[in-house]
Amino acid sequence: MAISQFPPVAGGVPDGTTAQRPSSPTTGDVYYNGTNGLFEIYTINNVWAPINAPSDTPTITSVTDVGTSRAFNDGAVDVLFAPNANGGQPTLYAATSNPTSYTSSSSSTTVRVTGLASNTAYTFTGTARNLFGTSVATTASASVTATTVPQAPTIGAVTNTGTGTSVTVAFTAGATGGKTITQYTATSTPGNITGTATASPVTVSGLTAGTSYTFKVKAANDNGTGLESSASSSITPVETVSASYVVVAGGGGGGARVGGGGGAGGMRTGTVTLNKGTAYTVTVGGGGAGGVAVSATPQSGTSGSTSSVSGTGISTISCTGGGGGGSYQGTDGKNGGSGGGGASYQNTTAGTGTSGEGSNGGSGVGGAEGAGGGGGKGAVGENGATDGANQGGDGGNGSDSNITGSTVTYAGGGGGCGNSFANRGSGGTGGGGDAGSNTATNGTANRGGGGGGARDDNSTAGSGGSGVVIFSATNQAVSTTGSPTATTSGSNYIYQFNGSGSITY
Repeated sequence: MAISQFPPVAGGVPDGTTAQRPSSPTTGDVYYNGTNGLFEIYTINNVWAPINAPSDTPTITSVTDVGTSRAFNDGAVDVLFAPNANGGQPTLYAATSNPTSYTSSSSSTTVRVTGLASNTAYTFTGTARNLFGTSVATTASASVTATTVPQAPTIGAVTNTGTGTSVTVAFTAGATGGKTITQYTATSTPGNITGTATASPVTVSGLTAGTSYTFKVKAANDNGTGLESSASSSITPVETVSASYVVVAGGGGGGARVGGGGGAGGMRTGTVTLNKGTAYTVTVGGGGAGGVAVSATPQSGTSGSTSSVSGTGISTISCTGGGGGGSYQGTDGKNGGSGGGGASYQNTTAGTGTSGEGSNGGSGVGGAEGAGGGGGKGAVGENGATDGANQGGDGGNGSDSNITGSTVTYAGGGGGCGNSFANRGSGGTGGGGDAGSNTATNGTANRGGGGGGARDDNSTAGSGGSGVVIFSATNQAVSTTGSPTATTSGSNYIYQFNGSGSITY
């Protein structure tokens, strides 16, 4: 086809066939291509692109995660296009995500799609558009995972370290944003004092003792730092003391008239963290009264009283008084720190001990037999004899402690009475009282031992021994009330409370 057959071109624009395009064009040159019937422009990409035709389908050359510093769940991906020279020059490119169909557009060949979910894989399709129309969409791109800064952690408990100048801040980590967490930072209010860690908890030091603080935690990854958590509960840093303790409640009294032995007071040992400057209340329980046999109305033993330690910053340490021993025509053995022994004749059921504090009492025997011994911290009370020997059961043994620097046994059960004075039960080790005929032995004071049971009419059973509370620490107390006995053992200061009071470190 001759050039003279092409439509006329105004303005002196060069024209010809595709093969006759200028051999050395410069960017911006215009040419009328008679082969296609279109005006063309020589672009910066060194191609002749149609001017007055719809854009042809572009090519997605790359997809790149650009999550740096973007908020959690607001990821971004750059989609890079290359135009197709067979169509009109695009004036706008659009990219759409899969899943979720987030769409963004740009006059540049780079389109940034935002709002993407953190750590989620996406593919993208795209179109090109100009004044003459929009192209067919591309095929799906390669997959790319959108990343962001981390999600805000969930604040947890803040705990004193005991130094008075630092605390630990616990938290539950949020989502990582698709990148490995590099650091968690806890910040105080007031003071903006910070601490860092790579996992929970974070220790924050340099605080002022006696000042109330709250804390927030934020996470960082290679993209940046996420939002802070909500504020923690307030805490005041305090200096603490670690103290070992023995707490023993008052022992139960024995029962009268072939009565059971009294149960030992409950006993607990362990270690507790006390705040310096706080007064802790010490309660030492008294022993229960022994039963009295008056005419035909013998009495059961009375249960001992509770011993405890309580104050700010600790869970109360409490021990239950020992159960009273049972009595003929009275009641069964009573429950307590350790259970009271059951009586002979009637009311033969033993009391039960409290878990972690003591043991059950021994059962009595109906008829002319023996009463049960009271339970001890270390062992159950012995049952009364069942073979006609009229033997009362021994009290259960107590438990050893060397908190004072020497070994001492506490919380033994009282012996049960047999239906013969010669066959009375013995008290358990640790202060348990022996059974008696007219007068039984009391439990040992400040050991929490149970009282022994008594045999005859017009007799008195043994009372329970009072309890005790003992502390041992490398710190010396600042003040005490109740006149505890103060001694030392090696580098430890020992405070033994035989009566109620308080202690402040």
